[in-house]
Amino acid sequence: MSFNAGDNPYIFKGFSLDWYGKLAGDETILQGLGNTLIVAVGTCLVSTVVGTLLAVGLARHTRSKVIEAIATMPAILPELMLAIGLLIFYTAIDFTLGLTSILLAHLTFGIPLVAVVVRVRLASMDTSLEEASTDLGASPLQTFFRITLPGLAPGIAAGALLAFTFSLDEFVLAFFSAGPTDPTLPIVIYSMVRFGVTPDINALATLLLTVSVVAVLAVQRMTRITESLK
Repeated sequence: MSFNAGDNPYIFKGFSLDWYGKLAGDETILQGLGNTLIVAVGTCLVSTVVGTLLAVGLARHTRSKVIEAIATMPAILPELMLAIGLLIFYTAIDFTLGLTSILLAHLTFGIPLVAVVVRVRLASMDTSLEEASTDLGASPLQTFFRITLPGLAPGIAAGALLAFTFSLDEFVLAFFSAGPTDPTLPIVIYSMVRFGVTPDINALATLLLTVSVVAVLAVQRMTRITESLK
């Protein structure tokens, strides 16, 4: 229906790309898209690095179930409860709401999410490779970058994809953490659909779906290449 020539979102009256052109000229949507990409890319990068290190730390350097539960708890908490808790925290410390607060909110979920995915991959790795590397004189840092990290690549890619796609279309955390002048794309969409679904919203949803599908296919392709190189 995003390719509908008419303005009725339920009756198809011919093929047209007019609604995509309308999206390209909508400053509100472009602002929301820009904010969303900033937050999503930032969440993906930080969550991937910190989440991977957290997973290695939990698997290799601690056996405390309490620490592991605390570290991964935000990934299983209800979003609404987490969002309200963050809003109370921001208010208590008088933190200005904006893109930074949204990014921090997404990181509280993204980091544990990546850690859980990478941890699963880490559990399936053969530890004898790391032991052999150490026996041959490699330092812990060399072993991590030459043995552990390449083996974790599929899990890291999957975690990064989840963190990015979660941040891209996440609404609840963003709604409670956003300032009045920095709406993300899901918030913009919410403000639009309150007055009814229109073809331009269908076009926007189609673009978001396309990005998600392309990202999944890209990660699958990258994972196959990584596996074939081993």
